[in-house]
Amino acid sequence: MTWGESHGPAIGVVIDGCPPKIPLSVEDIQKELDRRRPGQSTIVTQRKESDTVQILSGVFNGVTLGTPIAMLIINEDPRPEAYEDFKDKFRPSHADYTYQMKYGIRDWRGGGRASARETAARVAAGAVAKKFLSITYGIQILAYVKQVYRIMASVDPNTVTPEQIESNIIRCPDQKTAKRMIKAIDAARKQGDTLGGIIECVVRGVPPGWGEPVFDRLHADLAKAMLSIPAAKGFEIGSGFGCVTMKGSEHNDPFVIRNGRVETLSNYSGGVQGGITNGQPIYFRVAFKPVATIMKPQQTVDIHLQNTTLQAKGRHDPCVLPRAVPVVEAMTALVLADHALRHKTICQWDK
Repeated sequence: MTWGESHGPAIGVVIDGCPPKIPLSVEDIQKELDRRRPGQSTIVTQRKESDTVQILSGVFNGVTLGTPIAMLIINEDPRPEAYEDFKDKFRPSHADYTYQMKYGIRDWRGGGRASARETAARVAAGAVAKKFLSITYGIQILAYVKQVYRIMASVDPNTVTPEQIESNIIRCPDQKTAKRMIKAIDAARKQGDTLGGIIECVVRGVPPGWGEPVFDRLHADLAKAMLSIPAAKGFEIGSGFGCVTMKGSEHNDPFVIRNGRVETLSNYSGGVQGGITNGQPIYFRVAFKPVATIMKPQQTVDIHLQNTTLQAKGRHDPCVLPRAVPVVEAMTALVLADHALRHKTICQWDK
């Protein structure tokens, strides 16, 4: 469970169900938060937050206790006054209007809980799940920017490395394309506009058999997790929507035995079949819309249901993709950790 508002005193997270005796330090959490924090480059929001994390419970002598883990991140640079001009106006394509309709009240300071600032808490939780999956199963989760606006990178998910991803501020392993992406984002920023794009994620080392049939299929849980991220608008796994242009004879993944284990000759399934992992790398893509906050006049209505206009100001991302990469990884880790524990329970019952 995450908690806190964008311009409140702090944000945080409580994690239930983490197994005991998993080595965990503040540094494990902080290195992931540093990848998501604002102000890290010229193409993200310039809000100055160190996102320094404090572990309040659930860890003792460097290992998890099996009890709830609570973590706290202080908001060091809130500026609620930047939102005074539209506390009575609904920002187009934000959650202002829908929150008002649901609750009859809203925190207008940067969107409150609807702000992407909430995702820092997710990244903190995801760091714990990542550590559990890495130590227990040797699983590696890598996300990267695949597309910005109409600029598409050429990346092989089977060979991409963390070093390639972190080699530039856009987190795109294709170095030449990364430069074009950065240039496009900077141009949009100067025009008071924003850009969207696609993040691709690959997961290596997941054994076969994880997942659930029917309602809690692994890819369905991944889709729900990804679409819960602010600005996420689409999800596809494996061949995704591209499968409609293929015949069954082209799209099927033939099975073979290699080195004594079952593998597939192709991976259009994206590592999941029938909602359950088949032992191949899981790969999927998440589409993110252009950031809704733009520095241009827009038509809207106010809380009195009168037509009006607004023009945003303050510190905002011209493109969420560079900072959304660790968020996608975090949500992936949380889903996989849950399914790993489910599978372990099933195996123990069999015994």
